[in-house]
Amino acid sequence: MFNRNKNKRRVININDAAEQEQKQKSVKKSSTPGKGFYYSFLTIVLLLCLVQITISAVLNISKVISYKAKIIQITKTRDAALSLNDQLKDNIKNFSNVNGLEAIARNNLKMSSEDEVLIIINTPQDEEIVKPDKTNLFGILKNR
Repeated sequence: MFNRNKNKRRVININDAAEQEQKQKSVKKSSTPGKGFYYSFLTIVLLLCLVQITISAVLNISKVISYKAKIIQITKTRDAALSLNDQLKDNIKNFSNVNGLEAIARNNLKMSSEDEVLIIINTPQDEEIVKPDKTNLFGILKNR
């Protein structure tokens, strides 16, 4: 038996093909704005996260630098105190008599004997200038 389907030609209407393409485009267009908004929102969220991470990194680095400076300052103060302590111990070992100990007490501990008056002249150090409280535009005190 002879198969007629092979010899038949399929006729496609050009208008039908154009309508199908328009339907596919309309389906794609209708789903695209929702995805575009979603991706824009995610982009904004990711940018905000990136800004937050950058600010945190900068703050942490500045804290590390500040803490290292404080550690160096405290270490210098400790070393100075230890050297003064060693010097005082050496002075005590070197002076075994009462007059030597009295001289050490007078020089280092600022002590005087019963019939003496001790006058200490302090040199002014860098003191902070106390500023009066300032108010902002609304009359609220600023925090220091």
